[in-house]
Amino acid sequence: MLKVLYDHQCFSNQEYGGVSRYYTELIRHLKQNNLAQPELAIKYSNNQYLDSLTEVDARLVLSNYQFKGKKLLLDLLNRRNSTKIISKRNYDIFHPTYYHPYFLNYLGNRPFVITVHDMTHELFPDKMSKWDKSSEHKKLLVEKAKRIICVSNNTRNDLIKLLKVEEAKVKVIYHGNSLNYKRDIHFESSLNLPSKYILYVGSRKYYKNFVLMIKALSDLIRDKNSIKLICAGGGKFSVDEIKLFSELKISDKVVQISVNDKILGALYSNSLCFVFPSLYEGFGMPILEAFSCGSPVICSNSSSLPEIAGEAAEYFDPKHLQSIRNAVEIVLTDINKREKMISLGFQRLKKFSWNNSAFQTFELYKECLND
Repeated sequence: MLKVLYDHQCFSNQEYGGVSRYYTELIRHLKQNNLAQPELAIKYSNNQYLDSLTEVDARLVLSNYQFKGKKLLLDLLNRRNSTKIISKRNYDIFHPTYYHPYFLNYLGNRPFVITVHDMTHELFPDKMSKWDKSSEHKKLLVEKAKRIICVSNNTRNDLIKLLKVEEAKVKVIYHGNSLNYKRDIHFESSLNLPSKYILYVGSRKYYKNFVLMIKALSDLIRDKNSIKLICAGGGKFSVDEIKLFSELKISDKVVQISVNDKILGALYSNSLCFVFPSLYEGFGMPILEAFSCGSPVICSNSSSLPEIAGEAAEYFDPKHLQSIRNAVEIVLTDINKREKMISLGFQRLKKFSWNNSAFQTFELYKECLND
């Protein structure tokens, strides 16, 4: 059976998030479908998804892998462990889980596949830390990789355009949906959620366009006494965000909630709508999450989002405040439209599955070995 080695990188640096979710699901579905024998070179991690891998193979993770340490320390310890395992070359394909090229001198003749999740670093270089070498590392790895997986056609096109990559070695493989929430009225009531709220999910950094969205919706949530805005995940509000809420007179209308999958599912399921104002996304997992929970999706008409959401979303221009506000008002006031969007969302969701992703990735691995 095909042996595939995955390294530690994203599991050292993410407690939760799209990249580590992707590799967890890929490993699980390759194993469940008997497509490959995956090995994960991880020794220490705070990642919340790793426990789920023991459901398919307890050997994939260590029973004592939890290690409450700093990310830099986790990465250092895990890189040392990964390097030892890579050097043994007891695998057919290597698939690094992020862009650091530490492994190149240890692979020998083993081919590697790299997944490119987005081109954020290349498109927003002035917003990145001067210490962040992701763009430089990514360029090196896509040149040397046997095959490249992109998570959307939009990302593939950006990659080819910006890094001049050979088109033939790049394949698009979509994500699936990981949020399988079953309505639990007792649990939902324990959360004491507002009776009516708009939902925002995840990071609020620059390209996520959170500030413009807040300005666009401030009149709406301030004037309608019963409607609030819930921000799921993304960390506590910053000083600047709190100041902005105060200036807009909506401090009592905006709530931040730390989440796990069950809480997130409850938030989607009870929301009036989910708003995704990002300027750029490589894929946009929250769209599938919202579809799966029956939350109408209102999102940017840019990057990969129309490719993923199709006809099931209401779109706006993410750079224009009034466009955002108009799209949200349309969905909030038209009950028939909301119901149609929810139905279309469930239909659209059928196009994306982790089983398909695993099968297509397995075929790509075989191509590498057959060349």
